[in-house]
Formats: sequence, structure tokens, C-alpha cells
Amino acid sequence: MPPEGLKIALVLFLSFLTGLEREERLSANGHPSFGGVRTFPLIGLMGYGISLLAGGLILPVMLGFAVLGGFLMLSYRNKLEASKLAGATSEMSALTTYVAAALVYREQFWIATALTVASMMLLELKTVLEGLTKRVPPEEIFTFTKFLLLTAVILPVLPNQSFGPFAINPSKVWLVVVAVSTVSYGSYVIQKLTKGQGGVILGALLGGAYSSTVTTVVLARRAARENRPHLFSGVTLVASGMMYLRLAGLVSIFNPALIAVLGVPFLALAAAAIVLGWFWSRRPDQKTGEVVREFQPGNPLEMRSALMFALLFVAVLVATHLAVQYLGKTGVYSLAALMGVTDVDPFIMGMTDAAGKSTGVNMAAISILIAAASNNLVKGIYAYSMSDRKTGRLSLTLLVALAAAGLTPLIWLAQ
Repeated sequence: MPPEGLKIALVLFLSFLTGLEREERLSANGHPSFGGVRTFPLIGLMGYGISLLAGGLILPVMLGFAVLGGFLMLSYRNKLEASKLAGATSEMSALTTYVAAALVYREQFWIATALTVASMMLLELKTVLEGLTKRVPPEEIFTFTKFLLLTAVILPVLPNQSFGPFAINPSKVWLVVVAVSTVSYGSYVIQKLTKGQGGVILGALLGGAYSSTVTTVVLARRAARENRPHLFSGVTLVASGMMYLRLAGLVSIFNPALIAVLGVPFLALAAAAIVLGWFWSRRPDQKTGEVVREFQPGNPLEMRSALMFALLFVAVLVATHLAVQYLGKTGVYSLAALMGVTDVDPFIMGMTDAAGKSTGVNMAAISILIAAASNNLVKGIYAYSMSDRKTGRLSLTLLVALAAAGLTPLIWLAQ
């Protein structure tokens, strides 16, 4: 068989598949529809024949596409006269079949096959896709649009070069914002999908990946009205353990040399906190029964929050540079302890970016451990002040112990 014969066979096969799906849909609903197992192969043959006669020129192919579109408009008008709710999926499928045939002539076999298969999947999944629009609230679609704005629109257009005496790179700054937002958004999506299932343990795991500080505050406030001190102090420790996993993932993305130093301590601290917190939460309390997860995280992709994080990140980079230049190690470590009082992510990502450049890798690792330990201590104070007395004392004790354990790697890093 000549090569053209193989191409014609592929065109017939792909267009017949689409026509078969449309024929099946026509038999199922009984409404007027355009084309079937004969019409679509004819459209495919027409697209291939015009492409062959055009000899590689695009204008004749476009004219054929326009003529086919005119016939499809007449078909759609006829459907509208019969039913005001008529869709245009069959007509769009016919245009896709024409384009796929033209691609086969140009030997773009994979693209032609992919277009045909994708269009068939969209046609077959009509009920599923339409049901998805009812299950997904409009605000969640808007949230995902914000995620695309941060990642696919803003990030590519920022200049990837350093500016000023502090060597601020706008593209890298925003990449850090995107990475932190992606981790928080992933936890946000999972929490929305689980819809309160899994109890407070799963809530603590997902909340720790979202923000361990926010999760600690929420758990402490709820513990004030629940007589479950072991449960809530244990899950608070679990959330802080997830913080170390979150930090390990973020640091590994941006600085392999730094994660080589911090990887083992972070994983050990995360495992110890999560396992011990889980066992502690299983200890019996006076009040028993399953506790339903109530915490619903806020939208982590607000533009105001992203811009604020970017500004904090730049400010931390500048402050770290100045501290290294004028205050030395003591100034950097003091800054790390101070940063633990607030959102620790900007400082830790700033040290991750500076490690191996303006600061040594060991100095950056020590600063990150100090900031994380300081943050655990502050969360313990939050838990103590916001929950009932017993839960507060237990939470503070566990988080102080975690903070102390988080500083033990300094024994060999400081040498």
C-alpha cells in the first residue's frame, strides 16, 4: 500500500470513531443531530483531499474549513428551529475531524490522534462534566483562576535577573511565592474535597501543610469548649510536625545543598512529632466519642496575601544581607529567633535563597532551625493562652519539647 493509502486509512479510522460516538448519541436521545458514521468519514476524506490538492498551502485548506463551517451553520440553524436547547457539539466535532484529516496529510499523526481522542472523551463525558459544574462552587473556580494567574500569567513575564545592591531577582521572588502558595493550595483543595471527613487528626495533618500557626490557633479555640485535652494537645503537635515536612519540601525545591544538611533532621522531627502526637491524642479523656473536623481553611491565593508575602520575602532578604554584613552570625541568629514570632515562611525561604551566596550553608541551616523552634515556642504560647488550662499546659509542654528537639542538630552544625 502506498503511503497515501495508509494516511487515508488513518483518516477513515479517526473520523469513523467520532461518527460512531455521534451516531450512538443520536440513537440515545432521539433529537435531531448532525452527522454519524457516514458523514464524519466523508468530512475527513474531504479534509485530506483538499490538503493533498493544496500541496502544502494553507489558504485552500482554510477555504475548505470555511465552506464546511457554512454547511454546519445551516445544520445548527435547523436544529434551533426544532429545539431551542440544541447544542453545537456535533458541529464542533465535524470541524475537529476536518482539522485532524489535514494534520494527517502533514504527517502530524500523534496530534491528529490526540485531537480525535480528546474530542471523543469530551463528548462521552458530557454528563460527568455538566455535573461537575453543579458540584464545584463558583468561588472555587475563581480560586483556581487565581492560582493560574499567579503561576501561568505573572511568573513567566517577570524578569529573571538581579537588580540593586541586594541582588533581588523578581522572577525568583515570585517563584518562591508560587511554591508556598501551591503547597497551601494543595492542602486547601484536599480539605475541601474531604469535607470534614477523617476527624481532627486528618485536619491537623492537612492544616499543618496549610499553616501550622493558623491550625494551632483554631485547635486551641476549639479546645476551650471541648473537654478533650489529650486529643487536642496531641493533634496540635501533629500539625507542627507537618510544618517540618512542608519546610523540607520547599527547601528541597530551591536549594539541594541546604536540604542535604537539613533533610534528615527535618524528617526525623516530622516523624517524631506526628507519631508521638498521634499516640498522645489516643490517650483517654473524660469526654469520649468521635470529634468532627470543623476547620475550613481560607483562600490561600488572595492577591493581597501573595503580594504581602513577596514584600516580606524581599524585606527578609535585605535584612539578612544587612545582618550578615554588619552583625555577623549573632545578628542572623537573633533575627531568626525574632522571625519565629511571625509567619516563618518568608524568613526560611529567604535563608534558603541566601544559603551558599551571601551566607554559608551551615549558617542558613542553623538560622532555619532556630526560626522553626522559635515558631513552635510561639505556637505553644498561643495554645496555652487560647485553650482551657489542661489542654494549654499539655500543648505548651509538647511544643516546647519539640522546639528543644529542633535545636539539637545545632550540636554538630555549630562545630
